[in-house]
Amino acid sequence: MRRRWCSGTGALALVMTAAIATLAAPLAGQTPASAPSAAPAATWTPARTPWGDPNLQGTYTNKYEQGTPMERPDEFAGRSVWDVAGDELTEVIARRKAAADARAPFLAGDPTGRIQGNAAFRDRDGMVNGSRAWMIIDPPDGKIPALTPEARRQAAERASGGRRASSFTNGPFDSHLDFSLYDRCITRGFPSSMLPAIYGDSYQIVQGPGFVAIRYEMVHETKVIPLDDRPRLGRNLGSDMGDSRGHWEGDTLVVETTNLAGRSAYRNANPESLRIVERFTPTSPDVLEWTVTIDDPSTWTRPWTFSLPLTMNDQEPVMEYACHEGNYAMHNMLSGSRADESTAAASSGDR
Repeated sequence: MRRRWCSGTGALALVMTAAIATLAAPLAGQTPASAPSAAPAATWTPARTPWGDPNLQGTYTNKYEQGTPMERPDEFAGRSVWDVAGDELTEVIARRKAAADARAPFLAGDPTGRIQGNAAFRDRDGMVNGSRAWMIIDPPDGKIPALTPEARRQAAERASGGRRASSFTNGPFDSHLDFSLYDRCITRGFPSSMLPAIYGDSYQIVQGPGFVAIRYEMVHETKVIPLDDRPRLGRNLGSDMGDSRGHWEGDTLVVETTNLAGRSAYRNANPESLRIVERFTPTSPDVLEWTVTIDDPSTWTRPWTFSLPLTMNDQEPVMEYACHEGNYAMHNMLSGSRADESTAAASSGDR
C-alpha cells in the first residue's frame, strides 16, 4: 500500500501552508457538532469570511463513507436513497463499517482512544453524519445511465486493443503502460481524488478574496478555483484536475470544471465534452454536502449526479502523500513478468 507517513512535509504542503496560514486562522477553536442523517438541505447558515463570502474553510474527511456503493444495491430496488433511514440505515452502516475495518484494521482506531477510527463522529443512534446507502441521487433508479453507442464502440476498442493490469494482480506486465496513473503514483484524477478510498480521504478548503482552494490528500493534488468570470483556458490545455470556475448560489459553492485531460478523464469520458459541476452545501456546523453532476452527452445518454457528506474533523489533517511504490515497485513487477516468461520458455523447451 502507498505510504502516507513521512518524517518531513511535502514541498507542496509547505508552500500551501505558508501561503494560506493567515486565511485559515478563523477556523481555530471550532468544534464539530453532530448532524442528523436526512436529505441534504441548506438549513445551516455558515459564518462569513472578512470579505463577506460563506466561510467553508476547514479540514474535512469522507472516510466515514468508505464502502458506500456508487449505484443503488439491488436489495433497495424501487426505493429512493432518502427512504433508507433510521434503524435500517444504521444496520447498513454497521455492516459497511465492519467490512471496512476487516479490509484495513487501522481504520477502526485503537482502545486507548489515541487513534480516532471509523466510530468517531457518530450520533446517538450510531449513524455516521449524513451517511446513506448509496451515492447516486439522479437518475432516481440510482444507476449510472447507459453509454452512448459511440462510447460503447470506444470501450470495445479499448478492450480489444490491449490490456491494462493492476499492481494488485499478478500481471502479466509488458511495460509501464500496463499500469494505471493511480498505480504509478501520478494521479487518481477528478473527481476520483475526492471519492472515499481505503486511505487518503482528507481535504482542506481554504478561501481568499475571489478564490477558493481545495487540497486533496489523495496523490497530493490542489485545485485553485477563481470566483470571477475570467476566460477559461483554451480547449487544447487539459489537466488531470481540469480548469475550474466557481460562484456562490446563496451559501452553496458551485464549481464547474472542464478541460480534463484525456488520460485521466473520469470513467473514460470524452474530455472534449465532459463537464463536471460540484456543489458544496453546508448542512450543519461540521458537514458539507458534496454533490457532483457528471455531464458528457457523448459518453452517457443523460447527465447523472451523486452526493455524499464531507465531515469537518481537525483530527484528520491532510498528510503528505509519500507514494513511491509506483516509482520503485514497477521495476520489480516488470522484471517479475520477464522472469515468469523465461521460466515458461525454459519449461517449454524441456518438453
